[in-house]
Amino acid sequence: MAVVHAFDVLGDPVRRRILELLAAGERAAGDVGVVVQAEFGITQSAVSQHLKVLRSNGFVEVRPEGTRRVYAVAPDPLREIDAWLDHFRKFWEPHLDALATELARGRRERRLQEEADRDRPQL
Repeated sequence: MAVVHAFDVLGDPVRRRILELLAAGERAAGDVGVVVQAEFGITQSAVSQHLKVLRSNGFVEVRPEGTRRVYAVAPDPLREIDAWLDHFRKFWEPHLDALATELARGRRERRLQEEADRDRPQL
């Protein structure tokens, strides 16, 4: 699948939300429908159409379990997107690294201050 096409599929907030739900683990179509219907105010039929788009484009896998259809994330298309995003990571990774450094510095300063406070004689 072309990455540009993948972004077309994932451009819809309902489909992104469905993938977020499935990222936590397999879910029955009805369970997905309940959440998505409540959050987006759409019908079960509309949820089914979004699941169909995700399935037909390879983003989810489905298996029957009795009378239910259980969906799970299919990782390959997401790996393709991740590989494509590698070209752009240089724009945000240094900022995230700098943030991690500042957070660590702040934790260290707090820890040193707490140690100094403990070592200070009580009046």
